[in-house]
Amino acid sequence: MDFVMEASSKAHFSGLRLETSALNSLQIPSPSSQSSSLPSDSHSANDSNSSPRQPFVIGVSGGTASGKTTVCDMIIQQLHDHRVVLVNQDSFYRGLTAEEAKRVHEYNFDHPDAFDTEQLLECIGKLKCGQSVQVPIYDFKKHRRYADVRLARRIRRDTLQRGRDVNSVLEQARLLYAKFVKPAFDDFVLPSKKYADVIIPRGGDNHVAIDLIVQHIRTKLGLHDLCKIYPNVNVIQSTFQVVEHGLGHLPFTEKQVVTPTGSVYTGVDFCKKLCGVSIVRSGESMENALRACCKGIKIGKILIHRDGDNGKQLIYEKLPKDISERHVLLLDPVLATGNSANQAIELLIQKGVPESHIIFLNLISAPEGIHCVCKRFPYLKIVTSEIDVALNEEFRVIPGMGEFGDRYFGTDD
Repeated sequence: MDFVMEASSKAHFSGLRLETSALNSLQIPSPSSQSSSLPSDSHSANDSNSSPRQPFVIGVSGGTASGKTTVCDMIIQQLHDHRVVLVNQDSFYRGLTAEEAKRVHEYNFDHPDAFDTEQLLECIGKLKCGQSVQVPIYDFKKHRRYADVRLARRIRRDTLQRGRDVNSVLEQARLLYAKFVKPAFDDFVLPSKKYADVIIPRGGDNHVAIDLIVQHIRTKLGLHDLCKIYPNVNVIQSTFQVVEHGLGHLPFTEKQVVTPTGSVYTGVDFCKKLCGVSIVRSGESMENALRACCKGIKIGKILIHRDGDNGKQLIYEKLPKDISERHVLLLDPVLATGNSANQAIELLIQKGVPESHIIFLNLISAPEGIHCVCKRFPYLKIVTSEIDVALNEEFRVIPGMGEFGDRYFGTDD
């Protein structure tokens, strides 16, 4: 069976654990009914004119008793976050007709036709739109299932959780595994393996894979609010490797090279020419990191004089002559007001660089700078490692790190 985990970075869903119950359905509240305690911004989910945030959906697929529920439970337990909800496909078995109920031992519960797929899709669709849903509870005591060759797990599950005795489980396994379970797995589950983004061998015993997935979900849930407003803003969690991450946003193609030993190695190659442009002088501190990643890359310079928040003047620029044909990595470790960045970006556009070909790399940003740049240039990308609190009266990022150029080059007092 398949499972769907949903994680919303803004809307809060209540936790859901599906167990045998006399209830007909469980209610998952609407995100809007639980978000009143959340901090709001001008684009928050609480605004009457804004649409709910799109949840992050993870589909979990695998053979029966392969450990899907165990993996999902372990992920949820490690997250300790009520914004994650588990939707179990087993809840969406369609009710048996009277004739099917009479011959329940011959009914193929492992075939896709056994599920009310339309109801499942409707449920997921409503959750993605921020609506409350009714999740049905399937009565496994009334419409019994059967075990397969992963017998130890399935016998334990069916006897403890689904109210069956061991003899009936063994008898059903002997008669029906070869007829229903294995063919359904081969026909419908196994072929989907090639579409999986992550394959977890050994299920719940694979703690490394589970930890990686947990960290990925935490990253999604921990995105700064500004990342939800501006999809072109990317915050790198707990690392200053913004150059490496910025390169990951560039278009590339597959390329094969022959090594000195005669072996063929398949890798990737950037499909467009690149260059770096540093905003003097703080931006020069990032040039070594860029050269370490891209040997021999051309780097241009832009010097802008600024006086406080409003005064700005282009003093000097030296850029590659063919810069209009290149993707540009714009370097400046601190994004404060955004005025200097905007002037540098405007210069690049005047030189023929498409806005979408500019990636602005910095270490620390202020919300004011993010707003300033993204509102004016919505098609470039910003990659930063931290968005700090705000600017002070001197237009310095707080808490920030002071004047970056002075600290890096050792010219501070």
